[in-house]
Amino acid sequence: MMDQAALPQPRIVLFARFPVPGSCKTRLIPALGAAGAARLHRHLAERTLGVLRQAGAQVTLAYTGAARADFVDWLGDDIILVEQAEGDLTARMLAVSEPAPVIFFGSDTPDLSPDHVRAAIAALQENDVVIGPAEDGGYYLIGMRRPLPQLLVDMPWSTDKVLPQTLARLSALGIAPVILPCLSDCDRPEDLARWPDLAP
Repeated sequence: MMDQAALPQPRIVLFARFPVPGSCKTRLIPALGAAGAARLHRHLAERTLGVLRQAGAQVTLAYTGAARADFVDWLGDDIILVEQAEGDLTARMLAVSEPAPVIFFGSDTPDLSPDHVRAAIAALQENDVVIGPAEDGGYYLIGMRRPLPQLLVDMPWSTDKVLPQTLARLSALGIAPVILPCLSDCDRPEDLARWPDLAP
C-alpha cells in the first residue's frame, strides 16, 4: 500500500488561450461579438486562476495564442507556464499529464469554487481518479493519481459523449472514480442566461 503521507501534492494544470478577439469563445460570438466573447474569456480565465490560487494550489498554466511574456503580463509570474503542445486536446493533455498525480481544469466554469478544487485534491489521496462532471456531458476537471492515457486518447471532445465514455473506460479498468458536484460550463449563447452578470 502507498504511504499516503508520501503522496505528492497533485499538479494543477489549467488550459488557457490568450483572449484575442475571434480566436476564443467562438460559439459565443453570435451573441456577444468577437470582442465581447474575448472579454468574457479573459474574465473567466482570470476568475478560474483566482479560484485555484484561493485553494492554495500551485498552478501550471498550459498556454496558447500568445508569447509567454504576454501571459506573465496578463496573469502574473507566480504560476508555472508551459506552452501547449501542437494537436488536439488529447495531444495537449498527454503532453502535460506526467508526472502524476495531476488535475486538469478548463477555464469555462463560472461556478467553480475553491471547495471543488480542495475536494479534487483530497480525493486523489486515496483514489485513482476524480471527475467534476459538466451538465453538457463533459467534465470541468479530471484528476489522476497515476498516468492513465487511455482516458484521453480517441475521445470525442466537445460532445456529450465525453463523460459517458470516460466512465465506461474507467469501469473496464476496474476503477471507481470520485464524482464531484455537477457544474455547468459557459460555452454557448443560451448559457449566458444562467450568469447574466457575465455578459458585457
